[in-house]
Order: sequence, then C-alpha cells, then structure tokens
Amino acid sequence: MEQSTTLLTILESLISEEDIQAIIDKHKYQEVARKFTVKALVHMFVMAAANEWKSFRHSADVTTSYGLPAVNYSTFSKKASTVSYAIVKDVFQLLLSRMNRWMRRSFSFPKELLLIDSTTITVGKTRLPWAPYHGERAGIKLHVALSETTEIPHKVVETTGLKHDGPLMSEFVNPQFILVADRAYFKIERVDDYVKTEHPFVIRFKTNVELFHKKSLRRFPLENSNVVADYTCQLGTAQNRSRHRHRIVEFLDNEGHVIRVVTNLRHVPAETIAKIYRARWTIEVFFRWIKQNLNVPTLFGTTENAVYNQLFSALITYVLVKVFYENGKATCQRERLNFASFTKRLLQDQLPIEWRMATQSFLQKLATFNGIRLSKTG
Repeated sequence: MEQSTTLLTILESLISEEDIQAIIDKHKYQEVARKFTVKALVHMFVMAAANEWKSFRHSADVTTSYGLPAVNYSTFSKKASTVSYAIVKDVFQLLLSRMNRWMRRSFSFPKELLLIDSTTITVGKTRLPWAPYHGERAGIKLHVALSETTEIPHKVVETTGLKHDGPLMSEFVNPQFILVADRAYFKIERVDDYVKTEHPFVIRFKTNVELFHKKSLRRFPLENSNVVADYTCQLGTAQNRSRHRHRIVEFLDNEGHVIRVVTNLRHVPAETIAKIYRARWTIEVFFRWIKQNLNVPTLFGTTENAVYNQLFSALITYVLVKVFYENGKATCQRERLNFASFTKRLLQDQLPIEWRMATQSFLQKLATFNGIRLSKTG
C-alpha cells in the first residue's frame, strides 16, 4: 500500500527542479545519476526524517511504498557521502527565504526576537572520527538562530561538537532582531560592541562576573512581578572591565532561582526584559521536537557530507510541516489540531477536510508567488 506523499508534493511545489539545478551548478557538482539524483536524495532524507526511518538499509527497503524510486541502500549511502552538504544546505536556505515572508507575525515585544542556542548530537567516537567530542564520544553541533514569532530557523551553522558556542554569535548578528542568548554567548567585549552599534540584545551572564558601581534604576514594581532588581553598572574586574555601563535585570525563574541578564534595552519595563529572556525556552522546545520527531539523533552515515545532508534535510522537513501547520491553525476554526497531531495526520493523509482545503489554498498561493507549477497534492 502506498503511503502519503503529500510532504514531497509540498516540497516540489516550493523548490522546483530549476531551483535545485541552479544550486547544483553553483557548487559545480556533476550529476551523473539518471534516477537517484540530488533531488531524489533530498526527497529520500525528507521522508526518512518525517517517517523516522532507522538507516540507509531500512530506507531502501520501504522507499517504493512512499512513492520514491527503488534504490539499493549502498547507492543511497554513496550518494549521501558524495553530494556536498553545501548543496542541501542551500536548498534549506532557499526554502527559508521563501517561507519566512509568508509566516504571520504578531510581535509581543518591541522587536522580533532571535533566539540563539546550539544542540549537540553524539555517537560513538569510531562512527565520526572527524568529529571528536569527549571521551569515547564523537559529536556534531547545530548552532541555530530561531525566530521566536515564527518558530522556524532564521539561520543554521553546523560545526563539530567541540566548537564553542560563543564565537558563533557573530554569525547571527542582525540589527532587525533582539538577540536573546544564554551564558555561553556572553562576553564583555561583545556586549560593549552591541551598545556601540545599538544592536538590541538580552543575554544571560555568569554569577561570577564582577559588578562595578551599581546604580538602581527608578521603577514601579508590578503586582506579582518576578523582577528582584533593575540597575546599571560596569561589568568585570579592573583588568577587564566594560567600557559602557550596562543595564542588568535580575528576576526569579519558576523554581525560585535568580536569573541575571544584561541588555541595552533602556526604555522597556524590567518585567518585559524578563519575559524576553524566558521566551528563549522556544528554542529548547524546537530542539526537543526535532530530536523526538525527526529521527535527528539517528545518524545514517559516517562522513561529513552524509551526516549534514541528513540533518539539513530534517530541518527542511520541520520547516515544511511547521509553516503549513501555522497557516492551518490561523485559518481553521472548526477542528483544532496541535502540532504533533497535525504532523501525524499529514503524514498519514488523514487531515480533516477544513485543514486540507487550507493547506491546498496556502500551497497554491506559495507556488504561484514562486512561479512554480503546482502538482496534485498527495
């Protein structure tokens, strides 16, 4: 029995063969296969992520029942290793650029938040000898800048597991957003530079950072506020002290622990600063979801190309499902679905009629805008 291919139809309607060929040409990749092409590789990995296939061999065993061409698992493995992952990453970036403009945005804060964090995927060290991590483990990292309003990535940078998070912050600088990050991304020179360039940020910092010449800010505490302090000071010791005075907000988390963040948002209530940082939980939920639902921790291959081709295809899968879910949630009133239920029903081709119509309508708009001929959905 053939399984639902709706997800592939959606992808084909948003990323055309001409788009993929242009990316292939950009990277000077010579396509010699007639059947198992780069497009087929992406489709295979997308379906593997969506349906949580366990390996190259498992994928090859079930491929025809999902509307994909029959392929030997060794062919799948070889293709995954020989196609530069930069090609699949560019497909992902193209999809992001087309989808982001369509996402509905309703800012709860002064500006859109860009949530910065990373997730590490580890395996035995013999699996990925090019990516040593700790002890007997090897690992790779995905460093992600996630839009808080759309809950889809704005940018993703891939590294090996030992790469520190802090230096990657420069990859995500974008004055159109408020950068929100945890302690790993704090650096005195960095927050000084953000003040100089007027780049908005809210960053947590370690409790052992010295505070110099504190001065409390005048504020009107709200009832049941979790804010315990709001002041300005310089950061660091005499040997390494910030050039600027920075605003510090201290507040309690749900367990009663004091969280301390630095920000250059001077005309925003302290309670809003606390809410901005707490919104960082959205990226934790994102990492948990892709690991639990897209088979991300189960790496099929052992080469750099194979690993990152799989992971960027999984991110493509997430974006496709997430964008169409958010559109349906905004337009479908009679039958409410949560994200997990929508994903399951989409893959099983069992969406309620109202959701099917909303998805088809949204797909038609996107395809028309991108100049892609819309094929019949699955």
